[in-house]
Amino acid sequence: MQKLKPVLFFCLIIFCSATLKTGSNEKIQWLKIDEVSIKVKEQSKPVLIDLYTDWCYWCKVMDKKTYTNSKVIDYINGHFYSVKVNAETKDAVNWKDKTYRYNNKYQINDFALFLTYGQASFPTTVIIADENSAPIPVAGYLEPKELEPILKYFGEGAYKTKFFPEFEKTFKSTW
Repeated sequence: MQKLKPVLFFCLIIFCSATLKTGSNEKIQWLKIDEVSIKVKEQSKPVLIDLYTDWCYWCKVMDKKTYTNSKVIDYINGHFYSVKVNAETKDAVNWKDKTYRYNNKYQINDFALFLTYGQASFPTTVIIADENSAPIPVAGYLEPKELEPILKYFGEGAYKTKFFPEFEKTFKSTW
């Protein structure tokens, strides 16, 4: 048994270092809403908004499972400007020369109401295809494989020539 201890210790060290190397330190490059407004004017890219609340269980699951997936991270960082927006923020939100404020009546920021056409639920993934497009809200928790066709539809510009159902019929998942 004494002879096995050094071997087991050595194996443990190798296993731990291999595990550390394979873990991804990459994260989605979340920007502030003000930064996104400026960047969209400099270089056109779709905008992805993660609309969440602090109390939302499924928002936290999406952060933990979907937004930490390496394929999701790589794709969003390469094809989108991404921003997290707390729907209940009491701070003013400026978007496209308009200021949105906290709405006491609905206990939510008017920006969240704007993004969801008054039908706020959490989490909601909002895509704004280009500077002149209206928000496209997708309500609910999304697994990486459910998010993939949505991201690729906008990230690859298919929205310019096809409706989503047509795109989805021929879409081949790689995640």
